[in-house]
Amino acid sequence: MQTLLDQLVYFGFLQSLFLLCIFIFSKKNRKNVNGYIAFLVLALLIGLSGKVLHIANFFNKDFRLIAFSEFATLLFGTTVFLFTRSTLFNKRFANRDLVHYVPSVFYMTFIVFYFMLPSNEVISARIKTGELQRMVMACHAVGLLFNITYWALSLLEFSKFKESIRNELSYTIKTKFILNFIIAIGVCLFVWVILYIISLFGFDMIERDARNVIWLSIAFIVLFIAYYGMISPEVFRIKSLESIQKYSQSKFTISDLERLKNQLDALMQEKKPYLNNKLLKAELAEMLGVSNPEIARLLNETIGMNFFEYINYYRIKEFVVLAKSENAKNMTFFGLAQEAGFNSKTTFNKSFKKLMGSSPKEYFNNQSA
Repeated sequence: MQTLLDQLVYFGFLQSLFLLCIFIFSKKNRKNVNGYIAFLVLALLIGLSGKVLHIANFFNKDFRLIAFSEFATLLFGTTVFLFTRSTLFNKRFANRDLVHYVPSVFYMTFIVFYFMLPSNEVISARIKTGELQRMVMACHAVGLLFNITYWALSLLEFSKFKESIRNELSYTIKTKFILNFIIAIGVCLFVWVILYIISLFGFDMIERDARNVIWLSIAFIVLFIAYYGMISPEVFRIKSLESIQKYSQSKFTISDLERLKNQLDALMQEKKPYLNNKLLKAELAEMLGVSNPEIARLLNETIGMNFFEYINYYRIKEFVVLAKSENAKNMTFFGLAQEAGFNSKTTFNKSFKKLMGSSPKEYFNNQSA
């Protein structure tokens, strides 16, 4: 088993080095790959380098080589968070983002002065008193808490993005790849937490051996993301949304909003803009002759729906009309849904059930009964 793990460490190290070289020397691939992913690969290279030197028996397998690998511990969570945020909200790196790496600098400094610089005599004395083991466990706890915190922030960014697109877009966009990446990292951290708790009851050898497997799992997740970003960069190119302005900029009175509501209803019935399966809130606002924040206020305060719900409400109405026509006999439910403006079967089914209280099949079976 250990031999296999050692081979995987070598493989991960060489793949990290290979991908990093491609990023540095290939202008085309450098444009395709998110800079934070490249930094994750660099952190991975740092983390694996100490293990490679230790496995290869450099310096008589001095434990300080393993301590060197700890430099990467606090870099992962931070970079995963910044990568998630930059991908979803198209936020480029700014100098103020460096503040997220300040704890990593302090952590690395501590590793150097406590684990790497002291003499062998000092280290031996700490081992005998148990101080070194307690400090190792404390460092692992810090690493866990730090990475879990930034993982939770990444999940929060994803949740905020999903909410924002429901207020701006009438269609769904592909974000599953990013979500799966966050979930995969979360699973690794969850397993690490379980193993850490087990180690507190005296099974520290199990935690030590399994931790290598966890970090290798994270390493291969990062390597996969980096490689996939090179060959299919479009998975990370999510259309950015303009910042939503506050309602306070709208000067409409209640009577103005009621008037606009009637105008919007007439617009939806006459021009049927919802048939455009890529309709944006900004486009509908322009058709109505109001600004983006003003139509947002109209939808949320007067109508009681967000943009996504409102447009799909009309699409469901259109679908029901189409499903009762003669042409419906030659089409599937989703085919009719596409005619009504939907571009996702999942969105159609969820919207229909939410509005009508049943699936399309159940609804029309009840209608014909």
